[in-house]
Amino acid sequence: MMFLSGIKSTFLLWFFVLIACGNQGKTPESASKNTENTSGSLKKDSLVIAANRIPDYLPMLRNKKVGIVANQTSVIFKKDNSYTHLVDSLLNHNIEIKNVFSPEHGFRGKADAGEKVKNSIDTKTGLPIISLHGKNRKPTKKQIENLDIVVFDIQDVGVRFYTYIATLQLVMEACAENNIPILVLDRPNPNAHYIDGPTMEAENTSFLGMTEIPLVYGMTIGEYAQMINEEGWLTNKVKASLTVIPLQNWTHTSNYNLPIRPSPNLPNATAISLYPSLGLFEGTNVNAGRGTEFQFQRYGASFLDSTQYSFKFWPRPNFGSKNPKEDGKKCYGKDLSDIKKMNEVTLKWLIDAYNNAYNQKDIFLKSGFTKHAGTEQLQQQIEAKKTEKEIKETWQPTIEKFKKIRKKYLLYI
Repeated sequence: MMFLSGIKSTFLLWFFVLIACGNQGKTPESASKNTENTSGSLKKDSLVIAANRIPDYLPMLRNKKVGIVANQTSVIFKKDNSYTHLVDSLLNHNIEIKNVFSPEHGFRGKADAGEKVKNSIDTKTGLPIISLHGKNRKPTKKQIENLDIVVFDIQDVGVRFYTYIATLQLVMEACAENNIPILVLDRPNPNAHYIDGPTMEAENTSFLGMTEIPLVYGMTIGEYAQMINEEGWLTNKVKASLTVIPLQNWTHTSNYNLPIRPSPNLPNATAISLYPSLGLFEGTNVNAGRGTEFQFQRYGASFLDSTQYSFKFWPRPNFGSKNPKEDGKKCYGKDLSDIKKMNEVTLKWLIDAYNNAYNQKDIFLKSGFTKHAGTEQLQQQIEAKKTEKEIKETWQPTIEKFKKIRKKYLLYI
């Protein structure tokens, strides 16, 4: 694997709090046309994302037929706190882009979770957009055979069932099988500061978890790409010709608030922080805020004991959730929007909902919960009334085993 390190060029990335405020309501295609931040002195401790390191990867794309795996988060930040989409930037640099591949939620990030997305044409650039969440999730030989290189640039949140890492793995696999190099532009993981949760078991792997890693694995998407490649996790142990462009001035403990929501139902830092814990509700009949403006910041259901909760809400179809659970019903539960940054996966809310359900047998979805948890054991433990402490103790052996593997592929402290 090739790996670029060291500062070859400098880019200033303004404080992300200001970026987030300055870009509210903007989309990548409508961002300012100011010059990209490709010069200037690098201030101490300022983060530089890989996409902004243009001179470090542009030579790899010159005179090549390029495919790009991208969505609304695939942007290059500018001096005025706005941004331009990577696709637009590369076209401006006269790079020949042949195909754009889009993950779950689509190229512009507007489709519902799990919703199939059709192939289309980008109205701005005229480029063909090939959906990797429609007829196929892995690029076909026909879809990539005319490419010289594939670029992968998508913002991840570091949770196993968040499907962008599954897309990464399948794209790497397709590239390896067809002898096409892949270039990964790294981005920070806002949940990189800890490792926790049940580890995926081989018999339960799916698009919600393709490898035997903990629920929260504490790696950037670039680090994880290296692990997939070197640990032989691609089918038939094929190995991709992989290049990772790293971040500059970032560590696993750095605070990072995403300036663009990575998917429709992760609107802010609180939702992203709570997602590892509340995401387990996706495998249940309990609503975790979909159909409200506080996605993954609350939970509840009409079948929870109303005498135990003072908080209630009514889910309705909205952006990113056309058919929310408990649609239109009065849901009793808890508001978690004031929760501080999480440093662990907690089961207390899942256990609370289970213990206060009128019919506990109806809480868990038949196969959905196991796919999200990665193991049948977690449901069995909750049903057996195990405490959170008792359950989390059973996770530790596989977490410690994973940490030893993970250590080999870390690019940052």
